[in-house]
Amino acid sequence: MSFNVTVQPSGRTFIAQVDEALLAAAIRQGIGLPYGCKDGACGSCKSKKLEGTVTHGAHQAKALSPEEEAAGFILTCCATAHSDVVIESRHVTDESAFPVKKMPVRVNSLAKASHDVMVVRLQLPASDVFKYHAGQYVEFLLRDGDRRAYSMGNAPHTQAENPGVELHIRHMPGGKFTEHVFGPMKEKEILRIEGPFGSFYLREDSDKPMVLLASGTGFAPIKALIEHLQFKGITRPAVLYWGGRRPADLYMDEWVKTKTAEMPNLRYVPVISNALPEDNWTGRTGFVHQAVLEDFADLSGHQVYACGAPIVVDSAQAAYTAAGLPEDEFYADSFVTEKEKSQATVPAQA
Repeated sequence: MSFNVTVQPSGRTFIAQVDEALLAAAIRQGIGLPYGCKDGACGSCKSKKLEGTVTHGAHQAKALSPEEEAAGFILTCCATAHSDVVIESRHVTDESAFPVKKMPVRVNSLAKASHDVMVVRLQLPASDVFKYHAGQYVEFLLRDGDRRAYSMGNAPHTQAENPGVELHIRHMPGGKFTEHVFGPMKEKEILRIEGPFGSFYLREDSDKPMVLLASGTGFAPIKALIEHLQFKGITRPAVLYWGGRRPADLYMDEWVKTKTAEMPNLRYVPVISNALPEDNWTGRTGFVHQAVLEDFADLSGHQVYACGAPIVVDSAQAAYTAAGLPEDEFYADSFVTEKEKSQATVPAQA
């Protein structure tokens, strides 16, 4: 059995099989719905159900509260249809959906960018063209069936000379995958990935000035966006706010400074929250999302692209919409950890 799903206001339609999440069906058929974690943890896929009946799998209350669900909102990543369904999703686009592929990759290089960040470069099969948007992510397919997601830190045009992707992987003590990355992983090791995934990418049909907000390794997809802006010759004003606890957490600080020298339209504001005296830090301090508000009292004419820890992304979204940012001009990729995904959830509906 299958059901028709219609997305408004675009009018695009796709078919969802019984027991198939709406988002999975959309990805399978090349429909670019917004999403992030695909696990009911981040809320990026939240959409308004206009017609029809769905049930939800387990998800976190912070991603979809009981009040939001009562008001007709759904998470497409864990909602399955029980009738034909009409949803409202204003971010759906034709161009956002490149084919999702599974492929073998070879570890080309491993380089520590800081004490807990490894820059891993993966070589892709030269015979298989891999298309993606700057800002999207791939998932490692582990032997036991688990997956681990990481954003690509290089823009698509870099594939022309050397097919490969750059990932910024933070060490999570005890983490199944990152313990391997920071331990026995060696160059030339063969792994498997799938992608591209995610609805975080530059909306090029706008000329609004941009705020780029990153915490920690949330810088990776922002780096790809910056490379893309430079390659395409896009001159919209952009300012990057990158936050870390200590200065060393801004592990590509010199790279950013080089780009600001090359790109007159790009500014950079590093922000440190827990500097120690020995850091000799003289720059901005505090929470990185608050630094934006100190500089922009009115965000009504901007777009925001935010990546990193869920608390930063969620706090930014609430504060910036209160400062006038239109809700549909906030684009985000919330880096939800496996531990956070396993935290208290709303049980699946019977």
